[in-house]
Amino acid sequence: MKNILKYPEKSTWETLLKRPALEKKDLRNTVQEIFLKVKDVGDVALREFSLKFDQVTIENLLVSEEEIENATNFVSEDLKLAISQAKENIFQFHFAQKEKSVEIETTEGVVCWRESRAIENIGLYIPGGTAPLFSTVLMLAIPAEIAGCKEVVLCTPPQKNGKINPAILYTAKLCGITKIFKIGGAQAIAALTFGTESIPKVDKIFGPGNQYVTQAKQLAMEYNVAIDLPAGPSEVLVIADQKANPEFCAADLLSQAEHGTDSQIIFIATDEIIFNETLREIEIQLEELPRNEIAKSALENSRFILMRTVDEALEMSNFYAPEHLILAVDNPRNYIAKITNVGSVFLGNYTPESAGDYASGTNHTLPTNGFAKNYSGVSLDSFVKKITIQEISKKGLQNIGKTIELMAAAEGLNAHKNAVSLRLKSLENGI
Repeated sequence: MKNILKYPEKSTWETLLKRPALEKKDLRNTVQEIFLKVKDVGDVALREFSLKFDQVTIENLLVSEEEIENATNFVSEDLKLAISQAKENIFQFHFAQKEKSVEIETTEGVVCWRESRAIENIGLYIPGGTAPLFSTVLMLAIPAEIAGCKEVVLCTPPQKNGKINPAILYTAKLCGITKIFKIGGAQAIAALTFGTESIPKVDKIFGPGNQYVTQAKQLAMEYNVAIDLPAGPSEVLVIADQKANPEFCAADLLSQAEHGTDSQIIFIATDEIIFNETLREIEIQLEELPRNEIAKSALENSRFILMRTVDEALEMSNFYAPEHLILAVDNPRNYIAKITNVGSVFLGNYTPESAGDYASGTNHTLPTNGFAKNYSGVSLDSFVKKITIQEISKKGLQNIGKTIELMAAAEGLNAHKNAVSLRLKSLENGI
């Protein structure tokens, strides 16, 4: 195993933890061309791109009700039960995020409050390639439903037979999504951005994807369509002390490595025995994985670091800002207050990152590529807007009017001042 480092100096962390740069040569230009063609000729462009990129000829972009119903027959009863349990847990966690409006009287006669309003039109992008992420349907559709979004549409690339993975269709139906389109890649994001004859324009786009999808989502913002968050390759950082289980640690690291060749894997241990045993376990478990070639490639860019204390390891983790952080340490709750930059945290030996990916209830759509320093993962708040409201009585205006007049005048905005002055004069005259 390469990329093994022991007790690196803090001055080396930036270089040591630098993420491999995505190949961006001509990427933006390629995606821009796709956008412009979809904008100009709509569905015709989508069919052309499906043939070009997916080698699939698509007649009807919209998945029919019959196709959705038939998908039920291709999903095992055991998987249906698993999806149902995951759905319930995710629903409970996100429903608890609903906020009640609280009116605050900031000054006598001045009342302010905030209310949530659903973003009306939502577009979900669900990858459907080597790992069709039906779990992401749950993570995005459930909070959209709780928020009360009026329209939720889903785009996902077709398989080589021109059909959508049955588990994706079944999960979408379970979550109440009926507008499902057979289109993937940057062209799907373009369709959601502009709208076509078949696919409606949306206000906000959610979901992960490859570098073309990621670039397309960034481009969508230039056309006044919001996105969930900047995304990149999957990441996990595991911190282990002498109480860690090497077998578990190896499994957690590999669970991210199998996502893709560009996945980011970092292991930090404070105990050399645990460190070396985990490295051996990775080699053993790797050979048993069906996607071991992908995992092996991801491990080429991994880092295995030995440090002196858990506190020092957490400092490095906060510097890196991982998507997922696993604390395989003694009394992990004692360290929560020291965690500042991360998408989602997993405490103890029996909390695998896979739990958050599927069924514990938290959302698995999380910031990557260091964006955990300034972005949160997807939550109910991602699907709503916050509107502030205020109401001022006559007495209230008299209480804060002079303050407003003075501040407006100091900024040279006399019309602002006048809007208050006229009202105060009216009150003085008893009107």
